[in-house]
Amino acid sequence: MSQTSNRPVDWEKLISEHENRLYRAALSLLGDPQEAEDAVQDAFVRYLEKAPEELDNPGAWLMRVLVNGCKSRLRLAWRRVGPLPDTLPAPGPEEREVLAELFDLPPEDRAVIHLHYYEGYSTVEIAQMLGCRPGTVRSRLSRARDKLRKQLEA
Repeated sequence: MSQTSNRPVDWEKLISEHENRLYRAALSLLGDPQEAEDAVQDAFVRYLEKAPEELDNPGAWLMRVLVNGCKSRLRLAWRRVGPLPDTLPAPGPEEREVLAELFDLPPEDRAVIHLHYYEGYSTVEIAQMLGCRPGTVRSRLSRARDKLRKQLEA
C-alpha cells in the first residue's frame, strides 16, 4: 500500500514544477535522453510509492531519488556513456564544448558539478543526496574543476 494514499497529490503541478529540472540532471548524469526520461519517470513512481507523508521539499526528495537511480543505472554492466547527444540543449559552440568535456568526467564528478553549478545545491545538500560527506563533495568539485580546466586549456 502506498504511503501517499492518504494525502492528495496535485500530480500536474508536481510534474510541471520538477520534470525539466530532473530531466536535465538525469541527462547530465546518464548522457542518454531515453535513459534520462526513464530515470525521471522512475523518480515520480518512487514518489507515488515511497514519499513520506510529511514532506517539506518534494523537489529535493525527488532529486535525491533521481540521483540514486542514475547511480544505479550507471553501475549496470551493459551501461556505456556514448557521445554527447544532439538533443542536449546548448545555445552555443563554447557551451557545447564545455558540456562535451563534462561528459568525459567520471559519473561521480559529473553529478557534483551538475548539482552544484546547474541546480544550485550546496555541498551539504549534495552530500545528503549522494550519501557521502560534505568534504567528499568539495573534493570531487575541486577535482572535477581541475580536470575541466586542464581539458579546456588543451
